[in-house]
Amino acid sequence: MTIFFRLLEAIDKRPVLDQLSLSFRSNCSDGRIFQTNTESFKAFPGASFAYWVGESIRSAFRTHSAFESADTGFVARRGVNSNDDFRFLRSWHEVVAESERWVAHPKGGEFRPFYSDVNLVVDWYLGGAYLEAPRVTEKVYKSAIVPSKELYFRPGLTWSRRTKSRLSMRVMPRGCIFGDKGPAVIEQNDNEENLFWGLAICLSSAYHKLVEVQLAAADARPGGAAHSFEVGVIQTTPSPIPNDAEKERLAELARRAWSLKRTLDTVVETSHAFSLPYPLRQRIGEFDPSSIELEVAGIQSEIDQIAFDLYGFDERDRAIAFDPSHSTQIGVSEEPGLAEDSDEEEGADLIDEADALTSWAVGVAVGRFDWRLATNERAAPSEPDPFDALPTKSAGMLPDDAEPFHINSGILVDDLGHSHDLARLIEEVFARVDAPVPGDVRRWLRRDFFPLHLRLYSKSRRKAPIYWPLSTPSGSYTLWLYYPSLTSQTLYTAVNDFIDPKLKHVGRDVSSLREKGGARSREDEKAFEILQALELELIELRDTLLRIAPIYRPNHDDGVQITAAPLWQLFGHKPWQKVLKDTWVKLEKGDYDWAHLAMAYWPSRVREKCRTDKSLAIAHGLEDLYEDAPAPKTRAGKKGEGS
Repeated sequence: MTIFFRLLEAIDKRPVLDQLSLSFRSNCSDGRIFQTNTESFKAFPGASFAYWVGESIRSAFRTHSAFESADTGFVARRGVNSNDDFRFLRSWHEVVAESERWVAHPKGGEFRPFYSDVNLVVDWYLGGAYLEAPRVTEKVYKSAIVPSKELYFRPGLTWSRRTKSRLSMRVMPRGCIFGDKGPAVIEQNDNEENLFWGLAICLSSAYHKLVEVQLAAADARPGGAAHSFEVGVIQTTPSPIPNDAEKERLAELARRAWSLKRTLDTVVETSHAFSLPYPLRQRIGEFDPSSIELEVAGIQSEIDQIAFDLYGFDERDRAIAFDPSHSTQIGVSEEPGLAEDSDEEEGADLIDEADALTSWAVGVAVGRFDWRLATNERAAPSEPDPFDALPTKSAGMLPDDAEPFHINSGILVDDLGHSHDLARLIEEVFARVDAPVPGDVRRWLRRDFFPLHLRLYSKSRRKAPIYWPLSTPSGSYTLWLYYPSLTSQTLYTAVNDFIDPKLKHVGRDVSSLREKGGARSREDEKAFEILQALELELIELRDTLLRIAPIYRPNHDDGVQITAAPLWQLFGHKPWQKVLKDTWVKLEKGDYDWAHLAMAYWPSRVREKCRTDKSLAIAHGLEDLYEDAPAPKTRAGKKGEGS
C-alpha cells in the first residue's frame, strides 16, 4: 500500500504536510490521508493517478461496458471544425429562415444539461462541398475538417467538449451537423428512449466522477481552469446497462427535465423555444422558474440515486462523487489563451423584465413577433418532440400568413409624429396587450436599447444585432432598419420615404423662422439653431446613404457584421462602430473576398482570386474560372538508377 497526502487545496502546503504527517504517525483519522494500492490505477483508462477514490469506483471500470460499445449501442464522435468560423458559421437569426444552405450546428456553449437551444448554423452549401473545398490561406489548415458525415442529421446527444463547467450532455435534435467543440452521441437505431436513458446516465454524478478520474491533467471542478471532455473519455467511461424498468424510468426523468429546461427558454427571444417575454409568459400557461429549477433538482437527485445503484457505488464513493474537494486537481491556474479557446458563450440571456418586454414590443412593431399570443387571439403552440428538427421560426414569431402589427418596409424611425415612429408603435403594442408602459420609451430607445440588443444577439462569438439604428452624428434623427428585410433598395427607400420628406418639413420650418428676422423670440432663436443643425445633419445622412446605395448589395448569407460594415459611420454606438470599421478595413484589404459584398465592391479582384482559390470560386458560383494547379514535376531518374 502507498500513502498519499492530499494537499491540493492548501495554499501554504508545508504546514499542512507536517500536520498530516503527524496525524498519520499518530494513527489519527484525516480525510486527506489515503492508503491505496497503486496497482489499482491500472483499472482506469490511461492508468489515471486517482488515489482518492474507493474500490467501487475502480471496479466500475472492470465490471461495466464502455459507454461506446455494442452493449449500449452508443457511439460518440467529433464533428465539423470549419477552421474559419467567421466565414462558415452564423447565428440562426442571421440567415434566411427557409434556406437549406444553413444547418443547425451544436458547438458547445455554457453549462446547460438536458436541454440547450442550438443558436448556430453551419454553411452546408452544395452538401458540404464548399466547406471542404481547399482554400488559399496562411492558416495551418487549408480546408474544414468534416468527419463522421454518416452520422449527421440524426437525433442524438451533444455536449460542450471544452468548458469550465461540469459535463453537460443534452438533447441534439434531428437535422443537425454537430461540431468539433460540440461532439455528439448517436444511438445505433436512433431509439429515442435509449438516448434519454443514456442522457440520464451521462448527467449522473456517478458518471461525472468516472469521467473526472480520467482527467488526470485537468481541473474538473466547475469554475476552475478550462478542461476538455474529449470524445475518447466519453467513449471509454463505463456505463451500466439498466433493465427495462430502469431504462423507462431514467428516460422518463430525462424527458421531463428536458421539457422543464426548455420551458425556461420560452422567455428568451433569441431561442427557437421563445413564445413571450417573462412579464407576459403567464398568459399562455404557468411559468415559475424557481419551481421549475426545484423540480429539475429533484429529478437530478433521483437520477443520481438510480445511477449509484446501477454502478454499485458504496456510501464512501457516493460521498466522493458529491464532494468537489475530491476533484482531479484544485486551484489550477488558467493558461494564457485558454479562456479564448473555451466554449463558454458571450451573450447573456438574463435581462430586466421591463427591458425584455420593451425589446419584444420592438420586435412586434417591426413584424418579427406575434402579439396575439399575449391577447389569446392565437393559441399557444404545443411543445415539440425533443428530437424534432428545429423550426425555422420560434413559436413567438409572426407566422408567414399572419398580418403584422404594423405594415412597414423594414424601416421605422425615431421621429415624433411620424406614422412609422417606433416609440409610438411600442406604446401602441403595450396598449394592445394591456401592459403598462415601462417609463419613457423614447429615452430608452435612444439611450439603452441598442447596447442591450447587441448583447442579447451576441452569442458564441458572433455579434449579430438585427435592429440597426442609423443616426445623424448628434443622434437627433435615427432610422431603424430591420436586418431580415434588408434589400438592395432599402437605402433608397430610407432616403425617399423618410429623409427627404423630413428635410422638406425641416426646411419649411427653417424658412419660416428665417423670415421672422429680428422678430424672433429667444425661444425662436433656439429652435432656429436646432433646426439648422438638424437640416445639415439630415443632408449629410442622405448624402452618405446615396453614396453607399448604388453598390450596396446586401446578402444575408454574408451575415450581419459583413452586411453592416459599409454603414459603419452611421452607427452611434462606439463599440459596434469600431467592430464594423475594422470589418470594413478587412473587406477593403481582401480578407473577406468570399463575401457577396466583396464581389459587389471589388469584382475584378475577387474574380482574379477565383482562378487560384477553389473555395472562393465556389462561393461566387465561378467554378469555371478556377484553374487547377499543375501537378509538381518529377525528376526523371538517371540512367542506371534503381538497377
